[in-house]
Amino acid sequence: MLLVQLMKPFYTKREGNRIKLVFAYQYFSIRKDDELFHFIPVEGKEIIVHAETLQVENLSEIFVFQKENRFIRLPLYQLLLVSDIHMHLQVIIEKNVHMNLSSSSLENAAEVIQELEQKNYERMIDYALLNKDENLFSKLQQYKEFNGGFPIE
Repeated sequence: MLLVQLMKPFYTKREGNRIKLVFAYQYFSIRKDDELFHFIPVEGKEIIVHAETLQVENLSEIFVFQKENRFIRLPLYQLLLVSDIHMHLQVIIEKNVHMNLSSSSLENAAEVIQELEQKNYERMIDYALLNKDENLFSKLQQYKEFNGGFPIE
């Protein structure tokens, strides 16, 4: 069995429902019989994963690894069968999915933040009225009028 020693994409890119992992020299290496082989991008250099199903889509891509003058040439489907690459892919994909939040979830977060700020503003007005703090009340009114934020003291 082959063991993945290092698997770090040179870059990752999300294109629609696909996550493309591109590899370069020194970013991908495997161990076979206690010998370390380094990836060389002479043929295939990318792994394409469907973001929703997490299935590898380009199984026929050929990856080449080298140690001195010896080479290991493997189609991606075979590399998936005879190595622990799937564990490394899972970690990379999970990081990518968390880093690439969809724009709709970012918009939802902005709406929630705006709503929380409004509720906090209303609580502060209530607090100022309850404690008869005219200074705080006037600052809050200025904030409401200019909608610029609280002055830093």
